[in-house]
Amino acid sequence: MPPLDINQIRQILPHRYPMLLVDRILELDATHCVGIKNISINEPCFDGHFPGFPVMPGVLIIEAMAQTAGVLVLSGIPDRDSKLVFLASVDNARFRKPVLPGDQLRLEITILKSKASVAKIAARATVDGVLVAEADLMCALQDKVATIRV
Repeated sequence: MPPLDINQIRQILPHRYPMLLVDRILELDATHCVGIKNISINEPCFDGHFPGFPVMPGVLIIEAMAQTAGVLVLSGIPDRDSKLVFLASVDNARFRKPVLPGDQLRLEITILKSKASVAKIAARATVDGVLVAEADLMCALQDKVATIRV
């Protein structure tokens, strides 16, 4: 598939600002995806994390990985408008270096195992070719209607 821009990503993912954490998809096939997140000082998290030394929180790096995985999982589903992908687990998370405003986070996602409603994923995040974070993720696919509580 050709690269996806932010408008095409918004057609796949339900996330919106300030929680949409994928700016572009560079590579996408059945089991692998590479996304980009541009880190800007204007992002709300930097007001408090940390004043005078802005660092992207690790949980947001994990979320960016999970959203990129969501693009990968949902892109292969014909009825994706009726589905949601939830982050079900995070294992073996490691944060190697801080991610700072001005960095470009490269999110590399590979499906290790996949069933109808669950995918096990290896995720890596790099900045300028240097590994900054990695984790094993599990994503669960659910019907939108089934997730609505009354």
